[in-house]
Amino acid sequence: MTSTLMSNAILILNAGSSSLKFSVFRDSDPPELVLRGQLESLLTEPRFVARDAAEQVLGERTWPAGSTLGHAGAVEYLFDRGRDKLGESRLVAAGHRVVHGGTKFTQPVRVDDNVLAELESLVPLAPLHQPHNLAAIRAVASHAPTLPQVACFDTSFHRTQPAVAQAFALPRKLTEAGI
Repeated sequence: MTSTLMSNAILILNAGSSSLKFSVFRDSDPPELVLRGQLESLLTEPRFVARDAAEQVLGERTWPAGSTLGHAGAVEYLFDRGRDKLGESRLVAAGHRVVHGGTKFTQPVRVDDNVLAELESLVPLAPLHQPHNLAAIRAVASHAPTLPQVACFDTSFHRTQPAVAQAFALPRKLTEAGI
């Protein structure tokens, strides 16, 4: 009896205001890049490109001017298109770059409904980025509801600095409000 060993893969997403960058890594030590790429101009004239670890183009597509994918459409396209590119690998988790974790989220966190609600409350602190980061999380949850998702925060860097450096130049009222 022969058994086929299927490797695990992890999807990493970086959602911008009009783009979705992605990478897929084989879950190994160290992680091995399988493919990467982006969908850009999501709201005007979407373009897609994916490359393997050797930078060879695996796929390209453009949509007509005036087309709108949005983050949900981009995630759906990635999942549909990615199935054949993963070969024997199966997707076991998704990681997301999220701009703001506030004072509560200082390290990567598994996303659930409560975490998503708390991250939504931080939109006023990063209104140009946070909504798009969260849109990608919601799109993955909608497309693959059982896939574990983890949010990693840009603001984590600042939480590693001494308290005086974190508060420097901020009015105390803002610091006490959690900014």
